[in-house]
Amino acid sequence: MSLDKPYKDVPGTTIFDAEQSRLGYHLNQFCMSLMKAANRERFKADERAYLDEWPMTEEQKLAVLARDLNRCIALGGNIYFLAKIGATDGRSFQQMAGSMTGMTEEEYRDMMIKGGRSVEGNRRIGEDGTAQAHRQPQGAAGNKGN
Repeated sequence: MSLDKPYKDVPGTTIFDAEQSRLGYHLNQFCMSLMKAANRERFKADERAYLDEWPMTEEQKLAVLARDLNRCIALGGNIYFLAKIGATDGRSFQQMAGSMTGMTEEEYRDMMIKGGRSVEGNRRIGEDGTAQAHRQPQGAAGNKGN
């Protein structure tokens, strides 16, 4: 029996539920391995070889290599585990969050200081708010080369 998941209709949001947890188990375990300095060094020395030691999907591995955190989340990654990748790369959580919205770190910080995105137009998928898929990525970081 399929569970009703009304939260699937929230734009720009992936809820880390039991299904996502199962999907991303090995991806998240890989991230947790980066808590050990020796594993961080091995990963930085040859990212692909280290990832190949984990029974992750190819799509998950490619998302990690591309540092596509939004894709990692869609593939079961939990942001608190994925933060270990950012820390390994010397990036702050604020930098990571900014990259996930297509904003620079400064744009993201300023948006959050002002209270974040408005709920107007962002309550349901298909509205015209800033969190809607057709509006992503936004900000200067997302518009490079356009």
